[in-house]
Parts: sequence; structure tokens; C-alpha cells
Amino acid sequence: MSYVILVPLLPLLAAIVIGIAGSVLRKRSVRIAAPAVIAAFAGAVATLVLVTLNGPISVRFYEPSTAGLSVLSLGFYIDRLSAVMMVLITGVSTIIYLYSMRYMQQERGYARFHALLALTTFVLLCMVSSANILMLFIFWQLLSWLLYLLSYHYSHPPTIEGAFKTYAVLRVGDVAFLSGIILAYRLYGTLEFQPLFARAAEVPSTFSLWPGSGLEISAVTAITLLIFIGAMSKSAQFPMHVWLPASLYAPTPVHALLHAGIINAGGFLINRLAPLYGLAPDTLHVAFVIGGLTAIIAAAIMLTQSDIKTMLGFSTIGQMGYMIMECGLGAFALAIFHLIAHGLFKATVFLNCGNVIHMARQEPRFPPEHIHEKAEALPRLPWATGVVMTLLLPLIILLAAHGVLRVPLRDAQGAVIFLFFAWVTSAQAILSLYRLRAVGSWKVAGVMVFTMFLVIGTYLWAAESFTYFLYPAPGEAARYFEAAAFPPWLFDLFVVTVTVLIIGGWTVVYTNVRGEHILIPRWGLGLMPRLYMWFWNRLYIDTVYMRLGQALSRLARRVDAALPEWLP
Repeated sequence: MSYVILVPLLPLLAAIVIGIAGSVLRKRSVRIAAPAVIAAFAGAVATLVLVTLNGPISVRFYEPSTAGLSVLSLGFYIDRLSAVMMVLITGVSTIIYLYSMRYMQQERGYARFHALLALTTFVLLCMVSSANILMLFIFWQLLSWLLYLLSYHYSHPPTIEGAFKTYAVLRVGDVAFLSGIILAYRLYGTLEFQPLFARAAEVPSTFSLWPGSGLEISAVTAITLLIFIGAMSKSAQFPMHVWLPASLYAPTPVHALLHAGIINAGGFLINRLAPLYGLAPDTLHVAFVIGGLTAIIAAAIMLTQSDIKTMLGFSTIGQMGYMIMECGLGAFALAIFHLIAHGLFKATVFLNCGNVIHMARQEPRFPPEHIHEKAEALPRLPWATGVVMTLLLPLIILLAAHGVLRVPLRDAQGAVIFLFFAWVTSAQAILSLYRLRAVGSWKVAGVMVFTMFLVIGTYLWAAESFTYFLYPAPGEAARYFEAAAFPPWLFDLFVVTVTVLIIGGWTVVYTNVRGEHILIPRWGLGLMPRLYMWFWNRLYIDTVYMRLGQALSRLARRVDAALPEWLP
């Protein structure tokens, strides 16, 4: 089974060849990189089939005991999770390389660009197939460096500033990640995944947050919280999301790879350490809050932006918050399912956004005139269909699922989570479909019905099957749901709150159709423009970071000036 190492080695070899002979190859660089990545994709698919049929594949380059290194061991551990991620990474990279064949041909750094893309693919593949958490962290670090290099352009000041901000924010998360690794090794004496999970479950321990304070925290909770901060930085979670909008000056293929692969690293990390997070319910609850807050704030900021890439950037941040929120509910496999769907979708959108910008600049009648039609002229059929599908049908599905799934829904939050996310996702899609203008109302209503059944079927069949595919051990997936379970009253409050928001959305649509307005207090009318400006300015978080950086720079200069001259 050692041939599986060819999957990451092929992009590495392509990067080395282009890096050495790039000045000679120039425009022919893509002819080396693209076949290597396509072959890696074929190998990843074959690896997924083998892992599914025969179980995990373990490749060791040396035994730590014989090499005299008890901490660092190099090798690959490829289970179903790793194999799925390898297929996603190589698949997206293949699409990007096919797109990039004629991209940036006029640039002097054309060969360097393709070498860095191939090297990034190699690092991503090694990260998802690492045999232990320290090896994963090493490639995690390399990924941060490569992201800086891919975003950097020495002749464009905003790009330099964005690349530096990316580097600085990711360093904060990496320091926390490394602290969690050190703490785990100190307490459990191993960094290998399976022994680490076993020892953490067998030896529960706590330690004091401050000597003599009486405040104690579980060791597993402390480790997972520190590692979660690393996941927050890489997956652009609030308030560590500022680096992603700052990197939007990078080339379009870099954006596609970033939004479809690199930013998903946080969700993968939590899934790779799922048995550890299953022992830390408090960390899962923190992840749920951070993910939900990120999803709401990013969606609000996205709605106030006018630049298409900025909107897509905050859309990605919101989707990553959605994914982290799923992890916080114990739906780890659902988060990976979401990650895959979002990665494929967002890569395609970013690669196509240039065409949209070009059309908007070249065609004076773009966007179409029908977008500016008055709301009163809109038909009622799509509205009525949307209300029925998003309010009545989910209740029927919940009652039917009580018998089909053979679980009491009141006691099984996992079943409710799948159904609830299906409902919310379909409601979002139906609200978007309702905005169609140039299509007949009966066609829109039909698409709404089809969308509802498609989304519900996807969650109930595909996502549930995918859950048992990733976590085939009996009771493993259910155990994660139980670990992340909220108190019943709190979970019900969450479900009811989102339900009220969905109903409120349809109420606003209904009043707009009738040419009416909801009664809003005077103070509310005065608050709305202020909120709009706050979200348009991204809650001024970038300004806060800038002021903080300036203060630290002044402090560093003062300390440097106060030091004796004889110090080096």
C-alpha cells in the first residue's frame, strides 16, 4: 500500500521541477504541473476506494524509537476522512490548473505561481494524511507560509499589507495550536492520534488555572480550546477573520484554492481530533457560539458590501461559521459534508466571478432591468409556495421521521439537528429563488418544491449515510451528538429563535409584495442606518487591529530605545 505516497509526491515533484527549470519552461510550466495534479487526483480516488474496502492505510518512514526521536515521527495515516479530503483537494486543484493554463501568462512570475500552487497542493495532502498531531502542525505551519507567498505582490501596497495581516493573524492561532500540542504531550506522553485519544479517555485530569485561585479546568478542555483557537484563525472565525478579506487582492486561482481548500483546514482539524473533542463538551459549546456569531456577523457584513469578491469573501466566512457551528453541535460528519459542497461551489464561483465583472463592465444593460421592478408587481404564487414549503412541510417531515428513524426526537438531538439544518438550508434557497423576476411564477413555485425535496433528501439520506461512512464504529456518531448536547430548554430556545427569524423573513417579503411596511418604532428606524454603517465598515474591527498594532509598535520602539547600547 506504500504507493499511496505518490499522491502527495506527484505535486511535490512538479513544484521542484518548475522551481528549478521555471526560467526555461516559462509558459510550459503548466504542462508539467497539470498532469501531475490530475494523476494525483486519480490516485486519491483509488486510495479512497482501497480505504473504504480494506480499512485505514498506515505508512511509516521510520520508527521513532530506533531513530532516537520519541516525539517526531514521519508517516502517513490515511483513513476515510483523510481519503475524502485528498479527493477534494486534488479535485479542486485539478479544476484550478485547468483554469490556470492561460492565466497570468504575461506575468514574469508565471512559473513561480504554478510552482507555489503545486507545492500548496502537496502541503495540503500531507496535512490531511499526517500520522500524528505534530506532523499535522508542521504542514499547518507550511500552509500559512505558502498562503503569505501566494498573496504577496511586491509592487502593490494593499497586497503587501493584506499578506502581512494574513501572516500576523495566523501566527496568533498557530501559537495557541502549538501550546495545545505541548500540553497534550506533557500530560499524555504521546502525539500519535489513536494512543492520544485512548489515554485522554482513560486518564481524566484537571489542573488549576491560577495557583491558589481554586479555579480548575479539565485537561482535555484546555487542550481542545487551545487547538480550537488555531482552527479559528485558519477558518477565519470572528474575531480572527480579518485576514481573509485582506487577501482578496491575490490571483483568482489562489482565491479558489483558498476558499475551497485552505480555509477548510479548521473543520478538518476538529474532525481529525473528534474523539478528543467528544470528551470536552464545554469546548464544543464554545465552538457553537463562535460559529453562530461568525455566521450572523459575516452574513450581515456581506449584505452591505458592493464588491463581488468582498461579498464572496464574507460569504465564505459565514459558511465557515456555519461549519464550525455544526461541529459545536457534534455533527462532525455533517460539517465535512458541508465543507465538500461549499468547496466545490465556491471554487467554481470564484473562477467565474471575473466573467461576471467583465460582463458588468462591457454590457450597459447588465444587470437586467427587471431587477428594478416594483415589489407590488410580483406574483403571489411563489410567496404562498415558499411559506407552505418552509413552514408546513418541515412539521410533516418531523412527524414522519419519528417513525422512519425509529428514535424519539425529544431525546435525540442528532436527528433534530439533521432535519433542522435541512429546513434552514432549504428556506435560504427558497428565499433566494423568490427573488427571480424574469421567470414565470409557476416555474419559480415548481423549483421551490423541487429544492425543498432535494435539500431534505440530501440531508436525510446523503448526509446521514456520509456520517456512518466517516464514523462506521457502532454508536460513535451518536456519542458525539450526546457529548455536544445542550440542555433541552436551551436547544429548544435556539430552534424556536431561528424559526421566528425565518417566519419574520417571509413576513417582510409578504409586506413588500403588498406594498406595505411593517410597523417599526421610531427608535428602530433611527437605528437601522447606524447598524448599516457599522456593518458596512465591518464593525470597525480592522481599525481596532490597526490601532492595536500601532500601539505595540510604539511600545516595542520604546523598549528598544530604553535598552543599553551594549546589548545585541
